Amino acid sequence: MQSLIAYLKKPPSSIILILALGVALGILYAWVISPPEFINATPENLRSDLQEDYLRMAIDSYRLNQDPNLAVQRWQNLGEGAGPAFTTVQQNPKGMDPAVINLFGQQVRRVLTSGETPSEEIASGSGSQLISVVVTGAGIFALLVIIVAGIIFFRRLLAKRGNGEPTPAMQATQVNKQSAKTNYEHLGLAPPITQTMTTYVSGDDLYDESFSIDTQAGEFMGEYGVGVSESIGVGDPKKVTALEIWLFDKNDIKTATKVLMSEHAYNDPAIRGRLEPKGELVLVEPQAQILLETATLQLLATVVDLEYGRGPLPQNSYFERVTLELALWPKNA
Repeated sequence: MQSLIAYLKKPPSSIILILALGVALGILYAWVISPPEFINATPENLRSDLQEDYLRMAIDSYRLNQDPNLAVQRWQNLGEGAGPAFTTVQQNPKGMDPAVINLFGQQVRRVLTSGETPSEEIASGSGSQLISVVVTGAGIFALLVIIVAGIIFFRRLLAKRGNGEPTPAMQATQVNKQSAKTNYEHLGLAPPITQTMTTYVSGDDLYDESFSIDTQAGEFMGEYGVGVSESIGVGDPKKVTALEIWLFDKNDIKTATKVLMSEHAYNDPAIRGRLEPKGELVLVEPQAQILLETATLQLLATVVDLEYGRGPLPQNSYFERVTLELALWPKNA
């Protein structure tokens, strides 16, 4: 369950899953629980032999009532099948009076060729279309209701764990809000282009923060971010022992990277050997400052808060919480 919640905390993942669930439930409701029913459909939807039977009944009715409006309406109910059905009836009357058949055809042709409109509109075809629209609209409405219900359900699921505690991502957001940013102007430095607080909290297995760097005119300059680099031990959640901080400059071919390591990882030759190819290794200490530089940018990362996890693993081997302040300036500043 924890791994599912950790996966769903990412907005794209939760949205995709919610939409997929909504579509699946909508299809289940629309085609199994409450399938659409087509009623009052026109004879145009019948098989050709049944269209022929319908036309025979229409001709026989015309023999009795001589109503041209009703004859034309019934002809039009057959749509494109009216002509072939009438030809079949003419060729094989099956006991019907050929004169009545011909009179029916002549009356229909007269009305249709003259452009006359029947005075009475049965419009059963329109009724069928209306029913189809209503059924489709009801299905779409039901699908939207299910999707909205799914969104509310998963938001509540992700908002709290089973024991009522906030998720690691929510804890991190709260820590970031409560952390005071450094006033670099009071220190005699130029104000940074951008200044961000980011926090890793144990249990946030998908921790991977990235931020865009843009000029005041909106021109893209690069990106920077922090993510999980290495974990130790087994089981969930991950026991993160190293974080990776990076700075990308569009004017530099190389991305500056440094690996922030726990005390145990920093002193473990095996872990150091695995992480050295990623970038310069740095021991994480409270209030430590790590500087990354590229051709035109410089990023200062300050360890605002550090807390190690407590468990069966070696002492100071994995992070319970790490809060970093990331401030960025142009290199010429």
